[in-house]
Amino acid sequence: MPTPTLHFLNVGEGDCSIIQHGSGHVSVIDVCRARIENLQEMQKGLSSLRAAERGIYGNFNQKRHPVNPIAYMATRGISSVFRFILSHPDMDHLDGIADFFEIFEPTNFYDIDNTIEKDSGWSGGRYREEDWTFYKDMRDGIDAHGAKRLTLHAPALGAYRTQDWDGNPPGDAITILAPSPGLVTAAEECGDWNDCSYVVLYRAHKCNVVFGGDSHDGTWEYILNRFPDEVADVDLLIAPHHGRDSERSYDFLDTLKPRLTFFGSARSEHLAYAAWQSRGLRFITNNQAGSMIVQFDKAGMHLHATHKAFAEKLNTDAVYDEELQAYYCETLPSSG
Repeated sequence: MPTPTLHFLNVGEGDCSIIQHGSGHVSVIDVCRARIENLQEMQKGLSSLRAAERGIYGNFNQKRHPVNPIAYMATRGISSVFRFILSHPDMDHLDGIADFFEIFEPTNFYDIDNTIEKDSGWSGGRYREEDWTFYKDMRDGIDAHGAKRLTLHAPALGAYRTQDWDGNPPGDAITILAPSPGLVTAAEECGDWNDCSYVVLYRAHKCNVVFGGDSHDGTWEYILNRFPDEVADVDLLIAPHHGRDSERSYDFLDTLKPRLTFFGSARSEHLAYAAWQSRGLRFITNNQAGSMIVQFDKAGMHLHATHKAFAEKLNTDAVYDEELQAYYCETLPSSG
């Protein structure tokens, strides 16, 4: 059986996480900077990617070297996706979705019902109108692009979510903690869609991982009231809103008490370092480590980083793993 593995990609100011489940299935949560311009450019990108991941830059400024999720997955032999979860339809979470679906043909597409419209500002910008049109066609039932669209609310239980087809855990081991139908309705009414973002709990062996999406205060009030035991003392948190200090309450950290948190690559002056530091909580950013990979087994979480210089700060014997294409940093025993 495959070793459960989580990849938290360095995609710049956006999100993309990949879960290789013990079942052999692959789940992807969000995508950013996914591009295929042509085969020649793709190969050129792969060469640059390998060089960057081997840590030739000698400093931690990995934000300057974001990866292409399509290239990243291709170099690691990932050729299909069972489940693609769009946490919510902001462009930094669906940037390149058209190319991504063309290559990996996800079987299932998790989405939230919404009426968001984006009809301007494409010219000269970072994002592509074709990606928004592609997403909107799936959302509105015009073209599913071969995927089954699922709009799930908390708590979403069932086969290939928290158990296998025979009812045995962990199956593909995810639980939808949010949004609830009420959060979706409230987001629709106020026009702020962050609080209808998916928040996902992933379990591997005795380790619990929470993916925060862009969830805000209303979401965490709901989760702490509805799922306090499930989110207490988690092993790994993918920080909400990339770890940005977005004028919010961080009281949810007093319950989660994550042993480790992954931040994205937002500008350092916008990251909520103080909320973690004041609680004595540890975090690592993409800007430090590049992409971060965690393998899960009975011993706990085995942390790897694609940036060699960062890995060597944690472990002077940062052995390179050919399969993961990353450097071993350390093992954190699970809290379970």
